[in-house]
This record gives sequence, C-alpha cells and structure tokens, in this order.
Amino acid sequence: MKLWTVAPLNKQEANEIQSKYDLPSIIAMLLSIRGINTREAIENFLGDDSQLASPFEIKDMDKAVNRIRRAIEECEPICVYGDYDADGVTATTLMYSYLETVGANAMYYIPSREDEGYGMNNKAVDFLNEKGIKLIVTVDNGIAAINEIAYAKSLGIDTVVTDHHMPLSELPNACAVVDLHRSDCNSKFKHLSGVGVAFKVIMAIEGEYCDTNSLLDNYADLLAIGTIGDIVELTGENRVFVKRGLESIINSDRIGINALIENSGLAGKNISASNVSFTLVPRINAVGRLGLSHKCVSLFMTEDFEEANEIASELCSDNTDRQNIEKEILKEIDNKIKENPSLVLDRIIVIDGEDWRQGVVGIVASRVKEIYGKPTIIISRIGDVAKASGRSVEGFPLCDAVFACADLLTHYGGHPMAVGLALESKKIELFRKRINEYACSFGKMPYDSIKIDCKLNPAYISTDIVSDMSYLQPFGAGNPTPLIGLYNMTLKNIIPLSNNKHLKLVFTRNGTVINAMKFSTSCEEFPYTVGDVLDLAVTLSINEYNGNQSVSVIIKEIKASDDDNMRQLESLRLYEDFCLGNSLSREQAISILPTRDDFAILYRFLRQNGGYNFQIETLMHRLSNKLDYGKIKVIIEAMNELHLIEIIEGMNSCKINLLNVENKVDIGSARIIKALLEVAR
Repeated sequence: MKLWTVAPLNKQEANEIQSKYDLPSIIAMLLSIRGINTREAIENFLGDDSQLASPFEIKDMDKAVNRIRRAIEECEPICVYGDYDADGVTATTLMYSYLETVGANAMYYIPSREDEGYGMNNKAVDFLNEKGIKLIVTVDNGIAAINEIAYAKSLGIDTVVTDHHMPLSELPNACAVVDLHRSDCNSKFKHLSGVGVAFKVIMAIEGEYCDTNSLLDNYADLLAIGTIGDIVELTGENRVFVKRGLESIINSDRIGINALIENSGLAGKNISASNVSFTLVPRINAVGRLGLSHKCVSLFMTEDFEEANEIASELCSDNTDRQNIEKEILKEIDNKIKENPSLVLDRIIVIDGEDWRQGVVGIVASRVKEIYGKPTIIISRIGDVAKASGRSVEGFPLCDAVFACADLLTHYGGHPMAVGLALESKKIELFRKRINEYACSFGKMPYDSIKIDCKLNPAYISTDIVSDMSYLQPFGAGNPTPLIGLYNMTLKNIIPLSNNKHLKLVFTRNGTVINAMKFSTSCEEFPYTVGDVLDLAVTLSINEYNGNQSVSVIIKEIKASDDDNMRQLESLRLYEDFCLGNSLSREQAISILPTRDDFAILYRFLRQNGGYNFQIETLMHRLSNKLDYGKIKVIIEAMNELHLIEIIEGMNSCKINLLNVENKVDIGSARIIKALLEVAR
C-alpha cells in the first residue's frame, strides 16, 4: 500500500501563467504545481535551448583541466576508468572518444561487476601500472576510492576524480576531485549524472573558446542515454542534455545506437525519454549486470555495421537473460517471505540469498521496495563474502543509514535513493539489526507515495489535452510523466486481453465512459468487482491506429475510493512496530486490539467467501471499512496461531484458507491478543 497524495494547486498563479505566456490551461497548471513559476524558469523549461553554466563553477575543475591537458601535451598514457551501468558506460565512451579526438594516448577500463565490483580496486591499478598508465581519469566513480587512489599514487600514477556520488567524510588524495556534492563546491546545479560531469570536464578542457553547441552535436546522444539511465532529475542542464540528445538519437550517425534501436524494436517509432529508459537503458545495463560492459563502449565507438548489429543483438539477448535471472531471484524471495513473514516487518527490508547474481540484486531491491513501500536492501552471499544493493523511498536517505553501519562493511557508497555495499556474510544479521536501529532513531519513516499531479474530471479527457501535455517533455526523474487522478469511478466491466495477461476496465462517472488498461494483471488477480467505486492514478497518451487518434488511459495504481490511505498505513505501522517489540502507547495498542465482534466480522466474511485470495490491504474495502489494516493483521495472526485459518502471503499474492474447527476456540488465548491486552490495560 502507498500513500496517495495530490499536489496542491495555486489556481491564481496557474491562471496568471496561462494568460501571461499564452499557454494551454493544463500546462499552466502543471508548471505551477511543479514550482516552475518565474519567467526565467518557464522560458528555460519550455525553450529549445538553455545556457550551460561555466564548468569552472565546480570545485577543482581548474586542477583537473591542468592535469589532463599536461597528460595530453606530454603524451602520457591516460586511462579513463569507468563504471558498468548506462551512466558509467556512456561517460567512459564520451571521455575516451574525446581524448582520442584531441590526440591523447588513451585507453579505457571498466571493472567487471561480478569479479571486481563497483569502482577502483588495487588489482585493476596493478594492471594499469603494467600498461604504463600515468594518469587515471575516473568517470561516474572514484569519490569513495580513498585507499585505491593512495595505492595508485604510491606507484607513481596520478588520479583525477570526476564523479557525482555523495562523498564520504574524507576526500581521496587525488590531483583533483570534481564532484558536485563536495561541501565546498559552489556550483548551482547539483543533479548531473556521471556522464554530465564528464561533459562539463570536456567543456573545461576546451577552454575559453569552447563551442558548446558543437560538443552537444557530438555527444548529446550519449549524454541523454546516461542521464536518463541514472535517473537524475530532468531539470536544469539535464533537461538541455536530454532534449538535444533525443533529437540526436532520432537522427544518429552513431552506428551502434542505430543498431540498438533496430534490435530492440524501436525502429520507426518516436524516441522518447520513456522508451530510452525502458528499452535502451535496460539492454545497456544488462551487459554490465552479466559482466561485459566493454561491449557497450565498443558498440558506441564502432564504425562497422556488422559489428554494431552483432553487439546490439547480444545486448538484447543479455537483457532477456537478465530478466529470467531477476524472475528466479524474486521467486526465491517470495518463497522466503512466505516461510518467514517477519522479513518484511522491518522498517528497512534486508533479505539475503546464496549466489544471487550481483548485477541483478539492485533491480530486485527496486521491485521489492515498490511492493512493500519500504527501503530495501538485497544481499547476495558468495561464501564468506556478501555484496548488496539497496533502493529507498523518497524522504529517507538510505546512504546515511548505510554509512552509520560503516564499521560492519568492507565497501559502501551511493546516494539517498540507492546504495551499494559489501560485508562479511557472518555480519548480515548484525547489519540488519543495526540499520533498522538507525531507521527507528530516524524519527517517523516516510511512506512510499503515489504523487498525483492533479485530479481531472473524466469528461475533460481528450487528444487535445494530451497533446498539450507534450509541451513538458522530456519526462523523467524530477519531471515525471503527469500522473492524473480519476476519482470516484464506477467499474462497469472487466475484459481480459492477450489470453488474460492484461485487463481492459470500463468505468463511468456522471455519464462519461472511460476505457482504461491495467497491464500484467489477470482477472483472477484483480481484487475489485463490477459496481465498485474506485480511484485511479493514470497516465494519458495518444494512440494512433489507421490514421485515427484516441486517448490511451493506462492505470498505474488503483484503490477503493472509500479507503483512507494515511489512516490505514499508520494502523499497519502500529501492528509492525508491536510485532518488532517497539513500544506502543495504551491508546495505540487499543486501536489495533480487536473485539470479539471484530473477529466475527472478518471470520463471517471469510466463511461466506470460502476464504480470500487477494492482498490483505484490499480487505478493508471488502469489509466496508469496519476494520483498520492493523486490526485485520492482528486478527489474521491470532486466527492463524489458533488454527482457524491457514495463510500463505507472498509478495504478489495472499491466500487465506479456512480450516475445520471442531471445538470452541478462545480468541483471547492467542499470544498476540494477550500481549496487546498487557499494553492496553
């Protein structure tokens, strides 16, 4: 369950923006909602171009330029040391190809995700030393490589760090540390990706007479892919990179990008930030997850059509392999949760498994986080060593929680929304305990939320309003595709499509009929019935078929209109805190302590319906909101303990079966009821 929120709207401000700039009302409203309300901000956001700030605003940029220029002039061997994801690969390609263009003696190195892990390592430094490298330029990494950079220095190798991750308490002893998040860096825009930082370095190397427009012509395609792939905010300079980059991708003279578009099924389609994010980026990331990121650099650099097609085909095949591995890990996690439901009670979910593919656990963490609405860390054990990736919810800096456990870790890094770490396998349980102690001390943990831009009367949905919204593209992090709330919609029909893989749902409100798609959901998995009044969070797009245009309504989230999200989430958290042994006040305990009548309401419902086969959170609606979430969880826990029911609850499914009971059962004898009564007295 997630918290549904609707962005506040200043109608007067929206009206002023609409009249002053002669904009469609929906655009003026969305600009106001997103805080884009000054002349400069509006013109920069909607304009085709924007000035990029001087790269020398960034701390240490002058030092970085001086050292790189000296290496170029003296023909010193340079290594661009990259990373294995889309951001790191594009940053590597960009920096390496630029150095080649200006005649530098350059090579590149991307560590194997499986064998070496993220960032610099001493074995790689030894390899580069044997190659005679005198200068390492990191891209999309390096800020945490304090020991490795010191080791390189001891071998006579200088390092220039260019990174965008959060620094630790100590900076590496490098020739230059170019990182926007340094506390002493006064640059105005802090949301660049690794490839964005690398581009700013190139601008600085070009110097006073830098032709930024020509550089964007050459590199905007790489900038767009890396920026979108790293999920940084598509505002400010990132918006410039992506707008220019999407144009470059559509008309690319980079053979490898054309081959990737062809092999991934995007040929002939409009290239948007969305299909870069969901189609191109996963294929680039897949090779890194499976250990062969150098393929991507070769793809972006090649001028051979046959080689480009071969690599692009491999990337697509690797992506399919990655998806299958991901499904297997999620299946294992689902079984673990079914066997041990307490795994997901913690404020930070930490789940470990044996020999899970390290390159995939980050995606898996994201999937689990989406389901439970909690920060999640997934750990892969490989013998005595364990490596992990984590994803957070907005408002909780997961990197701070990980940094607070630094004494347990052998390697760690990241930013508020995503982390990577390594530790000894024997310390996993202690890590789980410690990081959740940090979460408890954090204060009120934020809920994962559905952020609706605006509610809309379904009668106003039209191709015109959807076309107007395209003014705001490209969409992505920091500028998401508008999420529209359609509230109090009555469900009239449920139509299975594609052999029951997807659903078309028909809704009405005040005489207006809306057809909406609910993907990856079968009839058996859909918990609502005809006649239910529901709230929908949807995206709108234009569908064109045989020359006719219509609006496509895609359901992202759905809930019963009578559900009070905040109340139910707070009730669930009280239940979880009680199960974890956290103290509750008397009033809090009473709020989740069920009466005999409460037990009767739920038991009668289960008996009448032959059990229940949907997520527990949908029971509130089915019980006409007579019972809150936490109370329902207590009742189910008690009935399960007393063998009145059997419950099997996983990530995406829940099955409650009634058991035959011959003798009368004392509900008050359940452990959880006794424990709650102790607090409630």
